[in-house]
Order: sequence, then structure tokens, then C-alpha cells
Amino acid sequence: MGGEMDNNLGDTPSATTSVSGHLLGYARISKADQNLDRQNDALLHAGCTRIFTDDGVSGSHKSRPALDEMLAFARPGDTVVIQSLDRLGRSTKNLLELVEDLRERQIALLILNLGVDTGTAAGMLVLSVIAAIAEMERAQLIERTRDGLAAARTRGRVGGRPPSLSTSQKLEVNRMREAGRTTGEIAEVLRCSARTIRRVPRP
Repeated sequence: MGGEMDNNLGDTPSATTSVSGHLLGYARISKADQNLDRQNDALLHAGCTRIFTDDGVSGSHKSRPALDEMLAFARPGDTVVIQSLDRLGRSTKNLLELVEDLRERQIALLILNLGVDTGTAAGMLVLSVIAAIAEMERAQLIERTRDGLAAARTRGRVGGRPPSLSTSQKLEVNRMREAGRTTGEIAEVLRCSARTIRRVPRP
């Protein structure tokens, strides 16, 4: 599902004073997330005049109607604003391709929680480093989790889903939460239901 909303709050402070065009917000949640309120609030506070939303769409999903709509709407001088980098996707390659496409169209990307503006050379460099590190950490996290599952199967816990997660898996759940992973993504990595993940207490 995609959507769009207007911000007519003329006195809302802008996230940057160097923007010559529109501030266009983009928000996305997966099916396991609760709602879009946090992202929308941040985008409205940043001064976005329009917000495009993909509701119930995974970051790895190729079809994101609202994102496509926003990219078609954006014009030179505009700035795309997101609350965090992972709202655009998971792959470093795809992220940087998107940013490069925006740059060639003279459209900047502002990442609110990082304070990164790709309208500057320094911002582009920082984004490249952050995106590469984020993907590496995600790959390592998945590999560690799968190694743990394989070790458990080797010890004889094979066949049928266990009634609950082990202590080490629960610790891994909270590590992934701190890394910004959604409930659905954690459930996919651990091969269990989102309900099981939600039952894991936070530290």
C-alpha cells in the first residue's frame, strides 16, 4: 500500500537552510511494524511539504509504489528526506545507486537520524561508509545466527519448532533490535514467528 500526505504547516522549521526546492519525505514500514507515526512526525518536523508512504512493504522488496511515485515527482533542487537510512532499503549497492541517480538529477538526500546531506561531497562520502558498514554488520549478524541454529541441530535439536527461543537466541533478538531490525526481519533470520519475537522481553 502506498500513500501521500501534505504538510501545510507554514511555520514548521526546515531541516536545512540550503534547500532551494521542496522537502519530500519518504516513510516505510514492513508488515511487522506498528505504525508510521514516528517517521511521519520526524518528517513533518523537518518541514516536508509532502510525505510519501509505503505501508507493509519490506526494505528488500523491489516494488515500492510510494517511493517510485516520489522519485517521479521530484525535480532538480528538491531534497528527499528520510528518518533513517534503512527506510530506503537494505542493499548497499541499491542504496548507492539510488543516491547516485538522485545526485545526477540534482536531488539531495537528507537522513535525519544521521544528519547526513548528500547535497555535499562530505555527505556523500559519509553515506558510502555508513551504508557499507551497515550491510557488513547485517551480513555478520545473519551468519552468526545461522551458525548458532546449525550448532543446535548438530546437538540433536532437529525436527519440529522448539516451543521458545534459547537464551542465546533471545540475546540475539535484542541485539538485532538495537541494530534497528524490525520484528519481521528478526523472525525471518531466526526462522520463527513474529509473535515469538514479540514475546522476548527487552532488557
